[in-house]
Amino acid sequence: QVQLQESGPGLVKPSQTLSLTCTVSGGSITTNYYYWSWIRQPPGKGLEWIGYIGYSGSTYYSPSLKSRSSISRDTSGNQFTLQLSSVTPEDTAAYYCALNFRPEYYGMDYWGKGTLVTVSS
Repeated sequence: QVQLQESGPGLVKPSQTLSLTCTVSGGSITTNYYYWSWIRQPPGKGLEWIGYIGYSGSTYYSPSLKSRSSISRDTSGNQFTLQLSSVTPEDTAAYYCALNFRPEYYGMDYWGKGTLVTVSS
């Protein structure tokens, strides 16, 4: 059973870079055909897919967030990380990491519990 756990600061100031880490257990982030995503949900709104890093290290981002997003990984620690630059209060959301067995932005197979990030001065 794959488990995912998000971690990072709960409060970020405007214009700074948001950085979150997802620690994976019960499976390796380099397993073939595993795609590791970041997804967020602003208060009162729907889910928004941010991007994924695949088992080979390739990345793919939502066009709307591509210019500010970067997903990387630490294979020795079995973790992957999201960095979102130049944040504004509109980036306040619950952030989730997830695993998909397909290179898709929907239909995740496993989810972390999520972590709330507030952007405020």
